Formats: sequence, structure tokens, C-alpha cells
Amino acid sequence: MREDFIHYLWKYKKFDASNLKTTLGEDLSIVSVGQHNVNSGPDFFNAQVKIGEQLWAGNLEIHIKSSDWFLHNHEQDKAYDNVILHVVWEHDTDVFRKDNTTIATLVLKNVVHEEVLNNYEKLFLTPIATRTNKWINCEYDFKAVSSFVLSNWLERLYFERLERKAKTIETLLKASKNNWEAVLFKMLAKNFGLKVNGESFFSLAQSIDFSVVRKVQSKQQILEALLFGQAGLLDSGLEIENGYHLNLANDYKFLTQKFSLKNTQVLPLQFFRLRPPNFPTIRLSQLASLYNEQQNLFSKIIKTENLNEFYTLFKVSASPFWNTHYTFQKESKSSKKSISKAFIDLLLINTILPIKFCYAKHQGAEVDTTILKIANTIASEKNSIIQAFNTLKKVSKSSLQSQALLQLKTEYCDKNKCLQCAIGNSLLNK
Repeated sequence: MREDFIHYLWKYKKFDASNLKTTLGEDLSIVSVGQHNVNSGPDFFNAQVKIGEQLWAGNLEIHIKSSDWFLHNHEQDKAYDNVILHVVWEHDTDVFRKDNTTIATLVLKNVVHEEVLNNYEKLFLTPIATRTNKWINCEYDFKAVSSFVLSNWLERLYFERLERKAKTIETLLKASKNNWEAVLFKMLAKNFGLKVNGESFFSLAQSIDFSVVRKVQSKQQILEALLFGQAGLLDSGLEIENGYHLNLANDYKFLTQKFSLKNTQVLPLQFFRLRPPNFPTIRLSQLASLYNEQQNLFSKIIKTENLNEFYTLFKVSASPFWNTHYTFQKESKSSKKSISKAFIDLLLINTILPIKFCYAKHQGAEVDTTILKIANTIASEKNSIIQAFNTLKKVSKSSLQSQALLQLKTEYCDKNKCLQCAIGNSLLNK
């Protein structure tokens, strides 16, 4: 038995409340279950119950066993002085107030609706032999969840995920004194690095004051020199003989002296097990091209509300040298290294839409409709989690749904928070 399940039972009155009695045999009726408290202190505030002929108003505490009151040291905590009712699954001892009067106790074990208990056991208490193969608790029933419940819950989860990403943006804003352009640059840099080099690219962006980027972004080669140099790709110890690399190295040497640049805190870049189009050399050049071609990028992003316009805005290519190279050392077959729509989709999902969401919150504006429209237009992401959900039920067709499913898996399924999940609740209420 889980304590949060008893919270669920009380909150939604999933038990026979017609002839309740306390452990002392007193008649008990529920006037109000109170307000669920998810922070420290009693589990429910402002509950109202009638015990005998007396109406009580106050707080309520829930435990699996009555003795858990003492296990949690509530008798020493003033926050529990005004508890009017102790709700438990099993009663094994009386609990007293400081004046030695007994706190009324209600046992739920024998009054819970049988179908609710059966659904709970099916969800959480599947035999170990079967459960070892379960990916999520509701794996066998996920397909039966109604489309209405699923659609509404996934939309809510999508905004939960946006809120989580907004926290990172808020932290960067505070550090940059609300410089939105600087924050955008750092977030974009991280996402240009993808999963393998994301933290390295982010540390690179953190090592440069954005005012320096502004001063040099009108010249593509100078901006590339700044990024490649900070990434450690222009170090004098590298044995590279081509004019492009030499020019970048000379430009970076000048920049380090002019702007007192340091790259000692920049994390090393990785090339291993990356497809050549995702090599950090290509992605850094594309990032430089974006900022070279798009002045005041943040303002343009905020004004853009159409997916095709975003594709146009971000359709840039690496500089000409990279048409025949993936690294400085080796020449390759000629091909223009343009940013693909799939890559732009990732930038939208992980940077642009969270930035637009966070900025709207700061401005007190509503952008939910715009964000939903764009997120629903972008194709679903493809990864092992999305594939597993789609195997259970074909549910992810857009980035809104794939992002929501990632939130569902990591924040609810993996943490066994089925009782806080609309899907779990719908299965318990079957």
C-alpha cells in the first residue's frame, strides 16, 4: 500500500462514506475533504468533518499505519497541533494531542470501493514475474485510455515541459541582466551542439560576452574565428596547413588581445561516433552564418508565427570552405552544408518555442495558441521513448505530443506518479 494512494482515496472520496465511524465507534460524516497540501505540513488543509454531533474544522493527516504519526515525529511538530482527523489504512495505535485527548482516526481499509482497489492492484501490484517485463505501470491498459483524456493530458504535459525549460532560461536571464539576445545565443549554441556537444557548445557561449558577438557578427570569418578559437580548434599545436585555418588563427589571436578572451573553461569537443554533418566544425560554422546573416535575431523570432517563416529564417549554410571539408585536415567530396528542416525543427522544439513562451510570460502576453499551432505542425520526434509509446498506441504525430510523452515518461512513469497522472486516474476510475 502506498500513502499517495490513500491521499487519492480521500481527495476523491473513493470509498463508502455513508456509514463511517471512527476507531472509537463515533459516527463520522465528511463535510469537506479540504485542500490537498503537496508541501511540508499536514496533508490536507481546511477540512471539515462531523464527529458525533460536533462539527470540526482544521487539518487532516494521512498515513498507512497510525503508528507512522510517531515514526514521522509529528507529536513534536507544532504544525500538527490542529489536526482534527487522522486517516489511515490500518489502525495499530491511538494518537493524542498535547492535552492528551485522542485524535479521531478513520480506517479506510474496509470501506474502499472494491473496483478501485482492484484497479490499483492491477496498476501497481502486478506479480513480479510479469512486472519485470513492464516498461511502464499502465503498459497493458494504455491502449484503452480514451483519446479525449489522452489529448487533454498531453497538451497539459507539453506546457509542463515548456515550464521546465523556461526555468533554465530564467536563470540565464538573471545572470545576463535580462539580455534576451544573449540568452538566445547561449540556448541556440547549446542546441547546435546537439546531445553529444551540447554542453561543450554551451560552455563556449558562456565564455564569450555577447557584446563581442555583436561587434564581430557582420564579418563571417571574424565570427568563425571567435567561435573556432574559443572551441580550441585553432590552437597553435595543431598541425594544419591551409590558408583558411591560418587566417582564422591570426584573426583569433587579434580577438584574444582586443577582448581579453579566455577559453580555459570551455569543455572539449567530441567528433567520435558523430555523423560528419553533425561534426562540431560544421555546426559552429552554421551558427556563425546564422548570426552573420540575421541581425537582431531575437526580435525576428518573437515576431515570427509561421513554421515556413522559421524555415526561411534559419536556412543558412556553413561557409564555402566547408563545402569540401568536414574537418580542417581532410578534404571531402563537395556538398553544401546547409541546415536541414529536421535540424530547424529541433531548434524550434528545444530553443525557439521555449524562448517565445518565456518571453510572453515576462510580457504578460498570451501566446499559447501560436505555440500550440507551431508545435502541432512540427513532425514528431523519433527516439526510443516515442517509439515505445507508439507501439502501445499510435499517439505521437507531432512535436507537441512527442515532447509531452517525454515529460510523461521522465516525470510521471519513471517516478511512479500514476496517481498524479490523468491516465493513471482514468484507469483507477474504470
